[in-house]
Amino acid sequence: IPRFMDPRLLYGFGTSSRRYGAVRQELSGGLPNGTPGGSFVLTPGRGEWDESVEREEWTMALKLQSSVLESGPDNDIEDSYRLHRRFDRMGRLVGDRAMERLLGSQVTVIGLGGVGSHAAEALVRSGIGRVTLVDFDRVCITNTNRQLQAMKGDIGKYKSEVLAERLRRINPQAVIEPMTRFYNADSSEEILNLGADWIVDAIDNVTAKCHLLSECREWGQAVVCSTGAAGRMSPTSLLTADLAETRVDPLAASVRKLLRSRHDFPSTGSFGIPSVYSTEPVAAPHELSYDQGQGFRCVCPGGKNEFHSCEDRNVIHGTAGFVTGAFGLVTAGLVVQSLVAEVADA
Repeated sequence: IPRFMDPRLLYGFGTSSRRYGAVRQELSGGLPNGTPGGSFVLTPGRGEWDESVEREEWTMALKLQSSVLESGPDNDIEDSYRLHRRFDRMGRLVGDRAMERLLGSQVTVIGLGGVGSHAAEALVRSGIGRVTLVDFDRVCITNTNRQLQAMKGDIGKYKSEVLAERLRRINPQAVIEPMTRFYNADSSEEILNLGADWIVDAIDNVTAKCHLLSECREWGQAVVCSTGAAGRMSPTSLLTADLAETRVDPLAASVRKLLRSRHDFPSTGSFGIPSVYSTEPVAAPHELSYDQGQGFRCVCPGGKNEFHSCEDRNVIHGTAGFVTGAFGLVTAGLVVQSLVAEVADA
């Protein structure tokens, strides 16, 4: 807790319309449990002291501040009340029974790029109690515009581990499990055996994507598919539909073709796989001046590997974080809405 802080600001009491003094915490050797603490002294702030301040606000705020100090240096004690308050607004939207369902649910997110990272965070902020994060890749500097885990100090670290740490700070009671894996035929059984209520397919490799969707059908595993998000600027062009019924998006068309030709999906009718797609045509990438006419060159910290290489791709489209993020949020929304509907229908 800062040495100078109005505790009502810290705990949500209104102060914006009045002028107050500051609260100064005098550190005096620490509390018995080792937490720095001591007495609180009210000192005049800039401007005139407002005598009309309700003393009850100060009393409650200081009690709350003292209780936080007593919880220990890390202030990480969790209980059912704190869990309830953390998801108060979601609970008011869906009700107690639905929140119980969400907190007891498990979702696996495969692919932690601009779509998957936003989907994973939205799921945790909605109260999903167990989330598995699957991605083999490391954070690259070029991920910064769209991926939540791409921040200074994290370049070169595994995406799944960096994002897992971020999500644990959102809900310390959630079980967040990073898996540094590339989804393919070799890792499929391990991932599907996790027994998730839902899988979020945010994979950008067409072969791996089709294998996952085919295996989910075989296993009877609920899965939601994100189609192509690159090369777009319009987050309002997103729609949801069965994967067999999307239009415009070339990635979805390629996936459909492979599912029908190699994985025995029906040539007509629905696939039973909800998907998120954009009706905006894909924009061709611009060549940038720092390429010096040589085209894009890979700077990924992991370099070329057996699963992925920028230099082996035919084209690298531009991306907008507000579009990839919108894909992730809508994808998460489909999962949460389905789980909530289970309770409503029961």
